[in-house]
Amino acid sequence: MTGLELSKAYYEAYGRSMIHNQFPEYEKYAAVGLVGEGSECLGFDDEISEDHDFGPGFCIWLPEEIYRAIGSQMHQAYENLPKTFEGKHRMETFEGQGRVGVFNLNEFYKKYIGCPGVPKTNVQWMLIPESSLCTALNGKVFEDPLGEFTEIRNELLKFYPKDIFLKKLVARMAVMSQAGQYNYERCMKRGEFAAAYMACGEFVQSASSAVYLLNRKYMPFYKWMFRGMNELPLLGRSVKERLERLILLSDIPENTAQKVNLIEDICIEIRQELNRQEIVRGTDNFLQNHCYEVMNSISDVQIRNLPIIYDCK
Repeated sequence: MTGLELSKAYYEAYGRSMIHNQFPEYEKYAAVGLVGEGSECLGFDDEISEDHDFGPGFCIWLPEEIYRAIGSQMHQAYENLPKTFEGKHRMETFEGQGRVGVFNLNEFYKKYIGCPGVPKTNVQWMLIPESSLCTALNGKVFEDPLGEFTEIRNELLKFYPKDIFLKKLVARMAVMSQAGQYNYERCMKRGEFAAAYMACGEFVQSASSAVYLLNRKYMPFYKWMFRGMNELPLLGRSVKERLERLILLSDIPENTAQKVNLIEDICIEIRQELNRQEIVRGTDNFLQNHCYEVMNSISDVQIRNLPIIYDCK
């Protein structure tokens, strides 16, 4: 049984009746599910995951005025539910506290994306890291009779506005070309192997993000970045395989040519997908040479005038 399956079964065994019997007049306001931090919210949990911050639990999201009225009472009722279910006992570290339980739904979103709902401006969107949006939107909603939590969720799942999508993609292209296509080989030629290692890391992070962006998916934080690429239909498995080979090759002189070729092959794959999606027209494989073409297609002047490499990731 996965963590998400355990959560839903636990809710159906204990949570639904708790809400119905103890808070019948507020039942119609309670959205329930499992969303947030933890591998189980991504569907990536395994036996190793169960050694910390894992076990039966679920989230209840209430509108602000309802949360003010009965949030503390409902939280106490939630805390009184059995801690063990299906042979699993919930174990929490200090850092893992507060991942499940009763939440003000607007504060739940604000915790992860910095605003209580859908961002209202491009600048607000620009400031939200991909991994934060991924955390706020993973998992599953089991029930939402009012629909307020799900309405916000569905709007955020539509992905970044076009101008922000393009600006973030430009930043990834710029870093890929600067760190990978340009600086990596130069660092190796100078014998600056630690700097080459860092350049390779920058390239890998940006290339991975570019693949997620081209799939219109929010990238999870680094621990699950590669795992999630398996599920991306565009470039996911092919780029992941090359990136893994790139990472696992030591930064020593005899590997330089092989790593440079892998970097170039990845950039070619990205450029070809950019062409296919009609984001860029040219066929130059040095990605930075396409950045200003993409920037010029951005409508929002404030976003268009930012440096090509700028982003909050």
